[in-house]
Amino acid sequence: MGVALRKLAALPALGWWLLVVGAVRLGFAWSGFFDARAVRAGGYSNTHVTDVHGRTVGAWTLLSCTLCFMCAFNLENAPLCAATLLSFIYAYGYFVMEYLVHGTTTAASLGTLGIFAGTSPDDCVRRITTR
Repeated sequence: MGVALRKLAALPALGWWLLVVGAVRLGFAWSGFFDARAVRAGGYSNTHVTDVHGRTVGAWTLLSCTLCFMCAFNLENAPLCAATLLSFIYAYGYFVMEYLVHGTTTAASLGTLGIFAGTSPDDCVRRITTR
């Protein structure tokens, strides 16, 4: 247990940020698996969300959550950082398309998602390109 605590204490700011983002994504994934209404409230406020859709979003979000946690503890791994960065880009791009093309989400949801998608990539890019 002491080694795990020392590793946690030694995490740089990006590692802590990825843990926070991963925890938020874990909560959203959990709600996707068990309550589609939460997925509707969290991202798809302009459309009907079925239970199957909620679980699909939950599984996708759980995958990105896993990437955040793995990357937080392996920041020296450039391919893992790249995959995590791409998960942010893909997810935000997906919601932008949902907003612009399909109208199933709102600008307010995009703003909230942008807080998570827009603040982490800068440090990720620096870590990837300096290897």
